[in-house]
Amino acid sequence: MKSRTMFMALSLALSPAPALAQATGSLTVAFGAEGTTLDPTKYSAGVDHYFIGQMFEQLIRYDTDLKPVNWLAEKWELQQQDGKAVIDIYLRPGVKFHNGDPMSSADFEFCYERLKDPKVSRWSHLQANVEKFEVIDDLHFKIHFKSPDGDYIAGALQLWALPKKYFEKVGEDGFAKAPVGTGPWKFVSRSVKEELKLEAFDGYWNKDARPGVKDLTIKIIPEDLTRVAAFKSGAVDWIDNVPPSMVAEFKKLPGVKTFTAISGNNLYIDFPTYNPASPFNKLKVRQAVAQAVDMDAIIKSVLFGQGERYAEVGKGSTGYNADLKPYAYNPKAAKQLLAEAGYPSGFETPCYNLTTPREPNVKEMGEAVFAYLGQVGIRCKAQGLEYGAWINLGRRGRSGPPEMDGVLMWMWSQGLPGDPATPWGGHLHSFVAGKGWGSYSYTDDKQADSMIEQLKGTMEQPRREELIRQIAQYKHENVLGGITTYRPVITLAWRDKVEFKPWPFPGAWRGFQEISLKK
Repeated sequence: MKSRTMFMALSLALSPAPALAQATGSLTVAFGAEGTTLDPTKYSAGVDHYFIGQMFEQLIRYDTDLKPVNWLAEKWELQQQDGKAVIDIYLRPGVKFHNGDPMSSADFEFCYERLKDPKVSRWSHLQANVEKFEVIDDLHFKIHFKSPDGDYIAGALQLWALPKKYFEKVGEDGFAKAPVGTGPWKFVSRSVKEELKLEAFDGYWNKDARPGVKDLTIKIIPEDLTRVAAFKSGAVDWIDNVPPSMVAEFKKLPGVKTFTAISGNNLYIDFPTYNPASPFNKLKVRQAVAQAVDMDAIIKSVLFGQGERYAEVGKGSTGYNADLKPYAYNPKAAKQLLAEAGYPSGFETPCYNLTTPREPNVKEMGEAVFAYLGQVGIRCKAQGLEYGAWINLGRRGRSGPPEMDGVLMWMWSQGLPGDPATPWGGHLHSFVAGKGWGSYSYTDDKQADSMIEQLKGTMEQPRREELIRQIAQYKHENVLGGITTYRPVITLAWRDKVEFKPWPFPGAWRGFQEISLKK
């Protein structure tokens, strides 16, 4: 017995297109941060999508207005079959990989098999509720669930088009050296920590949204002043992460265009509440931290206004509650709470900070937080970490040095337009070895675990929103899963000879889906 409970045919209007002009010319752009991989089944963090998203595509996409549209999926439905959820997907015909192979259901099945393998993917748990992947024909497949999984839909159906035949021919090492996707850009070469060279894909399926430039070089320039100098000298034509102190200047530069928006990232202060021996195991200490930091002043002075405060869920995201407010700055109350918790003279703790500019001025922001903590008696032994070391420090269950044992300046994108379910499953749910829960979590709270598991098993959107608001309230009152601080506001800049339309996902506005040179 099969009943259809929801129809999700989010159409992408593709009108008959005239003959296409050949992509011509070249552009050089600069990112402030580099990803850890070009394999979409191996990504570890949001910055990887800056690069993966140029070459690889998913079933669903968010357009320039943050509206979901069918992308590689021509249409899809959420169904009920024998009392279980099934996602029924029809692929867009005529899509080809960069090597000329046609995209088919087998490619998504191959991606699913890799994503569910914990030896390959850090996110194998996101496939745990899938009972089977059923290929109907080359352009039609179904995902059967053994239990409901609302996060699967919230995560844009999660799967990437991964070329099975090509991968099996060249192997994992060959694919890492020369990745192949369906996206608007195809791989040319890569020098780690230096640059990625791409070429516009002449056979790209989307005739209405494609690059008009032939050659694209993405430079990796972490240092803000060096990146700005490269732009001003003409060495690069486009940059991300305009330093907050220079945003006003860039908006006035002749011959320069800018774009400013919420990045989709969510920053917070985390600590090991799961550890009974840690001061942060005590609620009053966590409440003290929440009131010890003047985040509004940091946004104003350190970030030059380029940040948006949020309490648990960002504005416009699923389950956003305007009545839930961030903790107010109150150092006197923070000191009193520390005394009541048994630390009248405060205490010393390791404090870990990200030094790579994953977001503008993130290093300086962390340093300011540590300074505020010191003023109420939480004395930081500060340690700066580059991106790779920082990611590995936060990850639970790894081999190597002891796990994070102090204050950690952390982040986990809830995305654009935003949904907190998957991030909360990773940093609010307690760590469960081998199951994916709490993969970056330093919290252990049974009630929070139960609520998050209930959220994951809810596919009906109104009920999901209600549950998210309940979890946010509980998380906020008990200061669990970190103290939310702000969502970065980023500014991109490019020369006015460049035509650029920012797409939000994947890649937090950095996708070069539509970029060209003025004629």
